[in-house]
Amino acid sequence: MRAALLPVAQAVVVAVVASALLAGCDDVPEPGKTDVDVDTAELRQLKDQARIDPCAEGPGGGELPALTLPCLGGGQSVDLSTLTGPLVINTWASWCRPCAVEMPVLQAFYQRYGDRVPVLGIDFLDRYPDQALELAKDARARYPSLADPGGELLEQDGLRLINGNPQFLLLDAEGRLVHQQGGGLESVDEVVEMVNEHLGADL
Repeated sequence: MRAALLPVAQAVVVAVVASALLAGCDDVPEPGKTDVDVDTAELRQLKDQARIDPCAEGPGGGELPALTLPCLGGGQSVDLSTLTGPLVINTWASWCRPCAVEMPVLQAFYQRYGDRVPVLGIDFLDRYPDQALELAKDARARYPSLADPGGELLEQDGLRLINGNPQFLLLDAEGRLVHQQGGGLESVDEVVEMVNEHLGADL
C-alpha cells in the first residue's frame, strides 16, 4: 500500500517545490517568441536616466549557450558564450516582487565588489521593458542588464531555469556554470557568502 502511494507523494512534493519557487511573483507570462522591442528611443532615455552601465561581451571561450541577447534599453547585444567569470548573473523582471527587494542588495554588492566579481542582470520573461527600467531606476540598480522577454533561455541545453524570477547563475573564470539557485537574497552578506562558497572568492 505504501509503495502504491509513493508516486502520489512525490508529485505533491514537486508541486509544493514549484509553488515555492514562484512565490511572490505574479502575472508570470508563458514563455514563447515575442516581438517586444527592448531598444527604442524612449527606452534609451529611461536607461540614461537610471544611469545603468552598458552591456559588454566577454573575452570568449565560455561554456554558456551561444545565445545572443539584446541589452535592455539599447546598447551592445551579448553572446552568452563569450562570458567568463567570476560573474554573478541574476534574472529578474518588472512583475517580480522579490526582485524589487533583491536589486538594491545586488547593487550594493556591485558597488563594493563589482571590480572583482561583476554582476549581470537578465530581464527575463518580461514583456514590459519600460516598467523594468523604471524598477531598475527606483532600485538604483546600475549594473548592466540583458533582456530575454520571450524566455529563450528556457530552451537552452545545459541550463535548468524555471519559468520564474529571481534566479542566480554563477560563472567561474573559465566561463563554466558552476552553480544555480533561486534568488530572494536580502543582504550583501548573503551574496558574499554565495560567491565565496561557489566561486572560491575571498571577499
